[in-house]
Amino acid sequence: MSVRARRAGGTGTPDGDSHRVSGRSGRLAGVAMMFGSGLSNQVGAATGALAFPVIGPAGVVAVRQWVAGAVLLAVGRPRVRSFTWRQWWPVLCLAVVFATMNLSLYTAIDRIGLGLAVTLEFLGPLAVALAAARRAVDLGCALIAGAAVVVLARPQPTTDYPGIALGLLAAVCWASYILLNRTVGSRIPGAQGSAAAAGLSALLYIPVGVTVLVHHPPTAGALGYAAIAGILSSAVPFLADLLALRRIPARFFGVFMSVNPVLAALVGLVVLDQTPHVVEWLAIAAIVTANTVSVLTTGRGPSADGSVRG
Repeated sequence: MSVRARRAGGTGTPDGDSHRVSGRSGRLAGVAMMFGSGLSNQVGAATGALAFPVIGPAGVVAVRQWVAGAVLLAVGRPRVRSFTWRQWWPVLCLAVVFATMNLSLYTAIDRIGLGLAVTLEFLGPLAVALAAARRAVDLGCALIAGAAVVVLARPQPTTDYPGIALGLLAAVCWASYILLNRTVGSRIPGAQGSAAAAGLSALLYIPVGVTVLVHHPPTAGALGYAAIAGILSSAVPFLADLLALRRIPARFFGVFMSVNPVLAALVGLVVLDQTPHVVEWLAIAAIVTANTVSVLTTGRGPSADGSVRG
């Protein structure tokens, strides 16, 4: 966000103060976007799960990608003919990541359970936060959030190595998603880059979706649930994350992603009537505390510009 040059002899807020105010308001807007993204993602996931018995995880992900691609292309209207290779390569990588991330996670959940799969996936944004940490408080917040997520997820032992590998693949995808989304947002104006990536991802899922839906004929209800998941868990978070990463450091984004298990617990409580235990509430409190400290200290000290740049 640019800062206008001071007028000669003029009065008013100095540039330094104006920059600090703009930076603070930008970070708060970024936090609000990330929170909305996480809440939308969890509500969408709960809705999409209702279609699993009919079309399975792959079918739900395929419909999600198609709906997300259509929505984002309509919103972003990418002018792909004007893209340079410097703009195209992160878009292409983001499309592959977008296509792989959800399928690998849902397949891992099917094989090793939700707790261990979510814990493994969170290693991705946690690694981004730790790699970009420049202060002890950043490192501490990331470690506390990571430990609390493990407690909240309560992973169980497993010997399903393919399932573990898929969970780790989801973690790599999530970390790549954070860094690539930031790069795309810095090189392509508006939502054009995200729209192009989502459209390409939707194309990649055409053969997958057709194959699944032919073997598992969908009902209208299942398609409706999957379509809602596509909007809430793909289109909305994709745009919100893109805008948020223009305002906040990637390492802070990585720490804040630990709020997703909190939102999942709250959505489960309200939508699915799943009441967390005392230990889970303590883990939620630890995550909220770590995120609050990270929010309040972001921008102070030498790591204020500790973002990861593409």
